[in-house]
Amino acid sequence: MWHGLIRLAVGVFGLLATTSADARSLRVCADPNNLPYSNERGEGFENRIVTLLAADLGAEVEYTWWAQRRGFIRNTLKAGLCDLIAGVPTGMEMLATTRPYYRSGYVFMAAGGPGVGVRSFDDPHLRELRIGVQMIGDDFSNTPPAHALSRRGIVDNIRGFMVYGDYADAAPGAGIVEALGRGDIDIAIVWGPQAGYFAKRLGKPVSLTPVEPENDGPALPMAFDISMGVRREDADLRREIDDALVRNREAIDAILAEYGVPRLDPAVPNPSEHHGSPRDDHS
Repeated sequence: MWHGLIRLAVGVFGLLATTSADARSLRVCADPNNLPYSNERGEGFENRIVTLLAADLGAEVEYTWWAQRRGFIRNTLKAGLCDLIAGVPTGMEMLATTRPYYRSGYVFMAAGGPGVGVRSFDDPHLRELRIGVQMIGDDFSNTPPAHALSRRGIVDNIRGFMVYGDYADAAPGAGIVEALGRGDIDIAIVWGPQAGYFAKRLGKPVSLTPVEPENDGPALPMAFDISMGVRREDADLRREIDDALVRNREAIDAILAEYGVPRLDPAVPNPSEHHGSPRDDHS
């Protein structure tokens, strides 16, 4: 990873490692196989945004690759392998987070039939349709839609798709959308960025309808502000990234649009405010 270079702790903030006396390195930890967010070929939208911010700061991106599973933050950022993680819920525990650079939510995806137009977990059609839902596991860290369906007793017509998918695939998270395209399920409930990205590659018309309301009770948010995260003590780096996000907002919006990310952005919030975050499985 380091190609024999010795990391030097220099610079105004002491937070950006250097690979030479003249170049800064923005150390980022990311998943090497997690489209549409990131992969080791730099094809994800988070790869693109990180590259944009690094250029703004006069730095080069230096990645540490680590699959996003339990312990991701503990084994990467907290272990000192990197200084920045992209794509975390605003206000996430364990981190200091930047101002949000987008807001998205879960969507109902349908390729036709009675699934089109479903907006709420209280829609009676959900008791009859074959529903695909993203899952994390069997414990209480499961996704909000999985809990929302279970609370309503909608369980017998559910097909679960692990968020992590098959890591041997080029796009492990695509399985739920591909099942919808094949007709194996009638409707899918998918996190927005994945839904938008894979729907564009499905080769057939698919409707994406944001889940309403955005909260299914106080503990089950269906929409989240998304930020970048640094260590809590790295206040200077956080301010640098915040400023770069503001300067590059139009370019970031264009990248998100290119990848089909459904947006639910309100007015730009105060960066000092904390926002609700989902239960996360990567700490």
